[in-house]
Amino acid sequence: MTSPVLPSHGRVRPLGLAQVSITGGFWGSRQAVNATATLSHCESWMERLGWLANFDRVADGTTSPDRPGWSFSDSEVYKLLEALSWEWGRTGDPEAEAAIKRLTARVARAQDQDGYLNTCFGHGEQPPRYSDLEMGHELYNTGHLLQAAVARLRTYGEDELVRIARRAADHVCRTFGPDGRAGICGHPEIEVGLAEFGRALGEERYIEQARLFLDRRGHGTLRDIPLGRAYFQDDIPIRQADVWRGHAVRALYLTAAAVDVAVERGDDELLSAVERQWERSVARRTYITGGMGSRHQDEGFGEDWELPPDRAYCETCAGVASIMVSWRLHLATGDVRYADLIERTLYNVIATSPSPDGTAFFYANPLHQRASGRPADADEVSPRAEAGVRAAWFDVSCCPTNVARTLAGLQGYLATADDDGLQIHQYAPSTIRAELPDGREPAVEVETAYPESGTIRVRIMNDGLWTLALRVPAWAAGATLVEDGRARPVEPGMATVRRAFRAGEVITLELPMEPRFTWPDPRIDAVRGCVAVERGPEVLCVESHDLPHPGGLDALAIDPLSGPRAEPGGARVRGRLAAPPDRLWAYSGAAAASAADVEWIDVPLRPYHSWAHRGPSSMRVWLPIEKE
Repeated sequence: MTSPVLPSHGRVRPLGLAQVSITGGFWGSRQAVNATATLSHCESWMERLGWLANFDRVADGTTSPDRPGWSFSDSEVYKLLEALSWEWGRTGDPEAEAAIKRLTARVARAQDQDGYLNTCFGHGEQPPRYSDLEMGHELYNTGHLLQAAVARLRTYGEDELVRIARRAADHVCRTFGPDGRAGICGHPEIEVGLAEFGRALGEERYIEQARLFLDRRGHGTLRDIPLGRAYFQDDIPIRQADVWRGHAVRALYLTAAAVDVAVERGDDELLSAVERQWERSVARRTYITGGMGSRHQDEGFGEDWELPPDRAYCETCAGVASIMVSWRLHLATGDVRYADLIERTLYNVIATSPSPDGTAFFYANPLHQRASGRPADADEVSPRAEAGVRAAWFDVSCCPTNVARTLAGLQGYLATADDDGLQIHQYAPSTIRAELPDGREPAVEVETAYPESGTIRVRIMNDGLWTLALRVPAWAAGATLVEDGRARPVEPGMATVRRAFRAGEVITLELPMEPRFTWPDPRIDAVRGCVAVERGPEVLCVESHDLPHPGGLDALAIDPLSGPRAEPGGARVRGRLAAPPDRLWAYSGAAAASAADVEWIDVPLRPYHSWAHRGPSSMRVWLPIEKE
């Protein structure tokens, strides 16, 4: 099956690229841009900066300690290969196939005879192999190679890329197996790569090596660093942890692997530990956008309720990794909460990062931009993750390729099946079919303009008795399901219809799309006295472009008694602008601006994922409220 994640068992089974096709709409247009612009953009930048030539230099014996790129630049090539593989599986694009073969040939030449593959260590005057497990990223790079091979294996079959990955995985097992070195990588990723590669090939020893890496972590295996061992989750064993901490991407890649190993080993204790961590982390350490990571110093989680909007890091890669975790948990448990978080993260992190033309990206995703960034130079590498504008490329450019691989394989996250029918979790114009164990083949066509519209029409494509289940998001109180001309209310969760279907009939889910206020938990100090506005799955924001005065964002407060009003593409709220007085000291015993200083206006709100599309701007999601 052509699915990014394919556990051997679970409450529901994923449907992959061969069973699901996105045919248009919000995500279809983004997949098209990804295919026509982003993939070649990524390859072009890696060529230009010498990251691809690093493989050539190893093969030719001309590499040196001053090779271009960080120690993890190899991983960007592998993530691009994964994206290209999913894209070829999705469309059969000959350009994607040519790129796969072109990149694979260069990677193959750099692999050592024993399977070791890295362009930063182990050759010439470079540092020795595995001499910096804390920060060297060698095993991290290999993990992304294995995930690329999984995509190739499931969309094409065994080829040179898969053989390269086999040799690399065998090398890792020999070097770090039970009789080898008792080490782990400072950046988790090898674990999830080994687990999925093992499932794809039916190689239990790869899954066992992933389990071994997981069990070693949390015991002080790595050297301590100024940020502490929590930075790479080596402070507490996974089974004992109650919440995600440290570097967010590291924590989430590790957790995805823990779900994989728990499912394959029937380890209920480990799975329960992950569910416990997910619940607390989502309840107390996750932004309204689904973004994760509130600290810039370590790209990491803060403490409970530490969610400052202007210092939100919310790395795009953490959004990708969050989806990886939640999808695995959903497949294992069938719990709809995980699909709800995936939707939130897709629309407000993944969709936010790339520019409309697919050639510039947000790395960090703050919820409050105090000052407009300077216009980005399309030929410039950005040294900063938090510049306030989308950049064509970054010095650390993990996010563009992560977005590329997620969009290329996105249909693999839309729907599942069980022994009795079909479940649809994410809504896009699409065709979906499944094969049930008893031979029944439910097939549907989804017609929708979601999220612009809350109407989702599911057209039945063939006769049969089975169960259709449609996810009703947690925010969608008041949703209705219409069949045979009759509407009935459905609660958040899964709305199910089980009966004999006729080809051509339509089941319609109507989700309420009126904009709504969302209030923060009072323990989130940074946004106390504020409110956000959401519409459907989209978080909305206000941009300086839409205010009458250049500095108006700092002077804005909204009237909480006048609810948000719908308008095409967003909403409006009633707000006031009160210019603060200039002072030599930022504090005063006097009250804020008097009524005479107040200007009341209608404030347009737009989807957060579209902010800065019109050029650099200041922006905020959480809006101060006007107090009586």
